Amino acid sequence: MPILEAAPAKLNLALHVTGRRADGYHLLDSLVAFAGLGDMVVLEPGPLSLRIEGPFAAGLPVSDDNLCLRAARLAGAAAAIRLTKNLPVASGIGGGSADAAAVLRGLVRMGHALPTGTERLGADVPVCLASSPARMQGVGEIVTPLDPLPQVSLVLVNPGVAVSTPQVFAAMARRNNPGLPPIPRFAGLADLAGWLAQTRNDLEPAALSVAPVIGQVLDALRATGAAFVRMSGSGATCFGFYDSANRAEIAASALKQHGWWAAATELAPPLTPR
Repeated sequence: MPILEAAPAKLNLALHVTGRRADGYHLLDSLVAFAGLGDMVVLEPGPLSLRIEGPFAAGLPVSDDNLCLRAARLAGAAAAIRLTKNLPVASGIGGGSADAAAVLRGLVRMGHALPTGTERLGADVPVCLASSPARMQGVGEIVTPLDPLPQVSLVLVNPGVAVSTPQVFAAMARRNNPGLPPIPRFAGLADLAGWLAQTRNDLEPAALSVAPVIGQVLDALRATGAAFVRMSGSGATCFGFYDSANRAEIAASALKQHGWWAAATELAPPLTPR
C-alpha cells in the first residue's frame, strides 16, 4: 500500500540570529510552529524516483539535488516518491525541508532506519521531522519540544517572489543578537501575540531590502485587522493571526485581490505518529 505523509508548512513565529560559527553557518534561536496546510508526499516501493505535481510543481523541476531524493539517499533507501507541491517554492515556510522530513518519516514506516545527520539536508529538517511546536537552536540541530500552542486561526500570504536565503543572510547588518526570552505555556491568542511582540524575526529587515514587496504584504495583513503579523523564516511568506476562522477566511479573500497567494488555516496540533 502507498505510504502517505503530510508535510505541514513550518512557521518561524520568532527567529533570532544569535551568532555565526567559524564555518559561516548562522546560529539561530526560534519558536517554530506548523500550519494546518502543506505539501503531501506519497511513497511506494520501487527504484528511487521523484514525480512532482500540484499547484506549485512548475516552480520545482525534478533534479538530483531535490531534498526528497537527498533524504532517501541519506537513509540508504529506494522508493518511488510522489510530491504534491501545494506551497510556494523558496518561500520561508520550510517547504523543501518539510518534504524531506515527510520522506524520512515515510521511509521509517516502510521499515528503514532514521538516518543521523538530518541537519545536513537543511537547518529546518530536524524540527520538521516532528512537525510539532519546538524551540530550534544552534544551526537547527538542537530541537526542544514545547507544549501545544493554541489553535489560532491564521492566514499565510506570499507575493510570488522567491527569496534567496543566502542573499538575505548576506544582507544582515547584525548577527550577534540576544536569544529568545523564556517561552511560557500560552493560554490563547492574546497570550501568544503578547509574547511574540517581545520577540523578532532578525531576518525581516534584510529580507525587506532584498524584496521590498514583503513590506506591502505585512501592511496589507495589518489592514485586515490581524492580531499579530510577521514574516516567516527568510521570506517572502508572511502570516497574520485572527480571532476566528471566519475573519481569517475574509482576510485571505481580500489579500488574494492583490494577485498574491493567500490561504486561511490554523496553527496545527502536534503531528501524531500513525
